[in-house]
Amino acid sequence: MIRFTFGKEKNVPKLNQERMPIMEALNEFKRNRLVPFDVPGHKRGKGNSELTEFLGERCMSLDVNSMKPLDNLCHPVSVIKEAEALAAEAFGAKQVFFMVNGTTSAVQTMVLSACKKGEKIILPRNVHRSVINAMILGGAIPVYVNPETNNEIGISLGMTLAAVAQAIRENPDAKAILVNNPTYYGVCSNLKAITEMAHEHGMLVLVDEAHGTHFYFGENMPISGMAAGADLASVSMHKSGGSLTQSSFLLVGESERINPGYVRQIINLTQTTSGSYLLLSSLDISRKNLAVNGKAIFKKVTEMAQYARDEINQIGDYYAYSRELINGDTIYDFDVTKLSVNTLNVGLAGIEVYSILRDEYDIQVEFGDVGNILAYISVGDSQRNLERLVSALAEIRRIYKKSKAGMLQYEYINPEVAVAPQEAFYAEKEALLLEKSGGRICSEFVMAYPPGIPILAPGEKITQEILDSIEYVKDKGCFLTGPEDMEIKYLKVLKED
Repeated sequence: MIRFTFGKEKNVPKLNQERMPIMEALNEFKRNRLVPFDVPGHKRGKGNSELTEFLGERCMSLDVNSMKPLDNLCHPVSVIKEAEALAAEAFGAKQVFFMVNGTTSAVQTMVLSACKKGEKIILPRNVHRSVINAMILGGAIPVYVNPETNNEIGISLGMTLAAVAQAIRENPDAKAILVNNPTYYGVCSNLKAITEMAHEHGMLVLVDEAHGTHFYFGENMPISGMAAGADLASVSMHKSGGSLTQSSFLLVGESERINPGYVRQIINLTQTTSGSYLLLSSLDISRKNLAVNGKAIFKKVTEMAQYARDEINQIGDYYAYSRELINGDTIYDFDVTKLSVNTLNVGLAGIEVYSILRDEYDIQVEFGDVGNILAYISVGDSQRNLERLVSALAEIRRIYKKSKAGMLQYEYINPEVAVAPQEAFYAEKEALLLEKSGGRICSEFVMAYPPGIPILAPGEKITQEILDSIEYVKDKGCFLTGPEDMEIKYLKVLKED
């Protein structure tokens, strides 16, 4: 049963955010000592001693299947439903869905809920591959708003209002607009203005907030999707929210433009019917932690990030950027918890600094690309570890600094979309050597992961600039994924008549 408390200022019932219904149900389940004649087959760890020794008896005893006292993720009626209601209040949403197939499944649900086969969606091209995957699955047609690039640090920025307005004018039949809030680097578009513009033209607004969980709880943060009036938002709780990897929330806005029942049907097309209670309980517990302690948590994170930026910028050549980049349009706001560092003036690609930090200093940052690294900072970090990172970067500059001549400046290349993603992915194709594929239409992905933003996607023309970029990032040691050929010597292209 959901318990209510009442605020002092208004006689409005509020849910008790201290509660954790899924965790409470799991604890009660353990106390009941049920005899298991159901799956999983390890039977609370007793059937797999090595796994139990590795993960621990407590973890294995909670790896259970859906049952009456624990509810069912596909059709929740009790404890999961209660946990959804608590999350909805915490995030300011009408409905929240617990996602255990990662934020990838939340993003795909948004696109599949908004667009049917042949319908258009307006979006920036620097989206995560999950967005393009959804278009391959459902047959939506992308209308790309190519983001501008900051010439100093070589990162793609947000969508300008003028570019979004032009896309709407040229595609009045588009069903939705998708916005990154923020990008991997921390850049935010003018989400509220884009949302109002989209709604004026009868379009839905979908927000990929994989890296924006803290916007809902921290102070002086960029506006969140729900606060901006978006219709759907995907939130990676396992990133800045502190839950287990692969656990996320899908938020439904307060308007009547989206039917939550239909969204759940879309979720159930692809999400597992065997939802992990380890993941579900981690979402429940982490929501409680953010709802109760979020302001203090993200105040500390913000202070740590600023300390690290200040220290790194004193080293020389590195540039740890922040709100000074804000220009009111392509960078409407900036996520100050992001420690994004440009490395080009050291004469090293971001991926090179990433590799040196890992291999020589035992420091694992989130990712490195052609010109930047991102160190992900959370409440689990410490001043001591930040000092270790700063010292390592200073030493890397001292030892490895060289001329930046010949370095690739930008991580984003405007694509030329020739064929819809779904059509290209399923078309007749042939394999060509990478260097022989110029001028053809690609039928698969090529991307550095992380961040998982494709260099090439199905349906896009392969240009010499793209081939040069692929060879450059391969040479610098980026982890490339996507093609059928794991060595990425060949690319699948559409067969020509």
